[in-house]
Amino acid sequence: MKLSTRGQYGTRALLELALRYEEGPVLLKDIARSQQIPLRYLEHLITPLVAGGILHSVRGAKGGVSLARSPEEVKLSEVIQLLEGSITPVECVNNPGVCNRSKLCVPRDIWGELKKAIDNVLESTTLQDLVERQKKKEQTAESMYYI
Repeated sequence: MKLSTRGQYGTRALLELALRYEEGPVLLKDIARSQQIPLRYLEHLITPLVAGGILHSVRGAKGGVSLARSPEEVKLSEVIQLLEGSITPVECVNNPGVCNRSKLCVPRDIWGELKKAIDNVLESTTLQDLVERQKKKEQTAESMYYI
């Protein structure tokens, strides 16, 4: 089970916006350059994030995109749901009707537990958590240059 590039790039783009939260709208080309995301691809990710209330889009000379809420209020579970849909290792976890063995299938129980664990991590992680982790990584990288 893997997240698609939609989930990966979308999360990176939102991290960039969270890092620049106080700066106002950011141009998509600046996000794309900073996060090494193809601009054309990034453009397609913005619509669901705006529709889902995570991003705010501003047109015009001082336009761009910005977070619609503070980084502390945006959970990764929302982001992934908007960009990927439900994260589940097998279809029968969300839809037991697809398999006539669902009620007696022990591996399905394990896949359900795996889904719950993933959901718990995504639900308990905010964009602010990503910002803090990013800053720690940058500090660690900087300190390695001064050794």
